[in-house]
Amino acid sequence: MRRDYDLFVIGGGSGGVRAARIAAQAGARVALAEEYRMGGTCVIRGCVPKKLMVFASGFPEAMADARAYGWDVRRGRFDWTAFRARLDAELDRLEGVYRGNLEKAGVSIHDARATVAGPNTVRLADGAELSADHILVATGGAPFVPEKWAGLPVMTSNDVFKLDALPKSILIVGGGYIACEFACILNGLGVEVTQYYRGAQILRGFDGEARGHVAELMEEHGVNLHVGTDLISMERAEGGLRVKATDGRERVFDKVMFATGRRPNTDGLGLAEAGVTLGRWGEVVVDAYSRSSVPSIHAVGDVTDRVNLTPVAIREGQAFAETVFGGKDVTADHELVASAVFTRPELGSVGLSEEEARDREPVDVYCTSFRAMHSAFAGRPDRVMMKLVVSQATDKVLGCHIVSDHAGEMIQLAAIALKMGATKADFDRTVAVHPTMSEELVTMRSPVRSG
Repeated sequence: MRRDYDLFVIGGGSGGVRAARIAAQAGARVALAEEYRMGGTCVIRGCVPKKLMVFASGFPEAMADARAYGWDVRRGRFDWTAFRARLDAELDRLEGVYRGNLEKAGVSIHDARATVAGPNTVRLADGAELSADHILVATGGAPFVPEKWAGLPVMTSNDVFKLDALPKSILIVGGGYIACEFACILNGLGVEVTQYYRGAQILRGFDGEARGHVAELMEEHGVNLHVGTDLISMERAEGGLRVKATDGRERVFDKVMFATGRRPNTDGLGLAEAGVTLGRWGEVVVDAYSRSSVPSIHAVGDVTDRVNLTPVAIREGQAFAETVFGGKDVTADHELVASAVFTRPELGSVGLSEEEARDREPVDVYCTSFRAMHSAFAGRPDRVMMKLVVSQATDKVLGCHIVSDHAGEMIQLAAIALKMGATKADFDRTVAVHPTMSEELVTMRSPVRSG
């Protein structure tokens, strides 16, 4: 029996759109359903608008630096309304690009919620059912609020971009990269920011020394960071929400934002009923080829809870399409994936942390911290950190960690070297580019510790 489509994609984010386009270009009959806006978390409520807010939040510091460098610069008022209008227009433009690329590839677009009604059947919100040889679930993830606080008017990262006005004060609950990024963004835009994290240090999963470095600098920039701190109670109060914390602090915040993690978007999709195995948090369990326990149903991106980064979702979507419809045998490579945390300053990381590497084998650690030329001349106390974790047995660089302005740009290039298997000797024989911050990566000659 000939089905309606060769492939039906549920979700119009980065991974789903890439898979749909590649499959259609290979000659497959493809449809895609998206219930909200094309572009997914990254384009609409994640990477892109967040990075534009990062840029906006950096101008007060840039203006202060300009004065130190002799420019007659006077700081005015940040106009959130004007910025948000430009932001909304840019997201509209990008959504149009995503939609246009799908249409050019010949993908049939359904602006509706779609659920799985069987191994080869998709049901749209209006009740219509469509059949496909393959179904790809690419519905991403979503922030969640702990049930205890869900009944109160609290925010998540999704809501930041929709604010009519910036609050005077905000409490951010959480210590992951989303919590820390928005703490820095809002602080830079003039909001009084307090951050509570119940763990011993922010940015769990990253290199311990780098985490501590970022935390110190966040506090120096004005974020009221409290680790080892959780909420006891929260209630509505005049002017916002009254919060009592485990450290005894009690105060009213205009807004409270939860950044306590994200969960895969699988609720109500009908996956379990179709026989698809789901994990503890609802993630679709897949193999290296993104196949679920049902052979005709695949999944890519954050909904699988593997490596939850947009470029990874794109690689997974492309690998799926090339394998199933392009006649290739391709899997996405999840090893040595670089990441950047857009705090102020940024944290770039690729490979193993010092803690992870020490658990595997003896290592040498090369690390330096210094005031960069730009900030030192401007009188800023910011300190750059550069760190390499090196195998004693092979001299291979196992991890690279950078805390500095533009660390995200630098770590991309370092990731190429690590992916190629670079050794510390390779770094040592590379001539430095002077004067730059990144030259420190190739001038560290002696380990600061070994073990």
